[in-house]
Amino acid sequence: MYYAYLLECQNDNSWYIGYTNDLKTRVNDHQRGYGCRTTSLKKNWKLIYYEAYLNKADAVGREKFLKGGSGRTYLKKQLRHYFKENTSKPAKEKAV
Repeated sequence: MYYAYLLECQNDNSWYIGYTNDLKTRVNDHQRGYGCRTTSLKKNWKLIYYEAYLNKADAVGREKFLKGGSGRTYLKKQLRHYFKENTSKPAKEKAV
């Protein structure tokens, strides 16, 4: 399986969107500051959304979509209850 995923930094509500074939290990890597310069500069990442795919090309394509304007709008709509319950603001509009 391959995954497109969304992490939220609990410190400043910024987002990181990526893809992987091992979601648990990849999230742990982000938490420890390994493998990605962007997430290594911040700590306290939380997995808040993911989608599973049978092949890499679909996961990569979805990652690219989610990083764009329409994708971010989609995520904000999908996660509106999460944001409301957690009283966090939707992510800053920086593409990561």
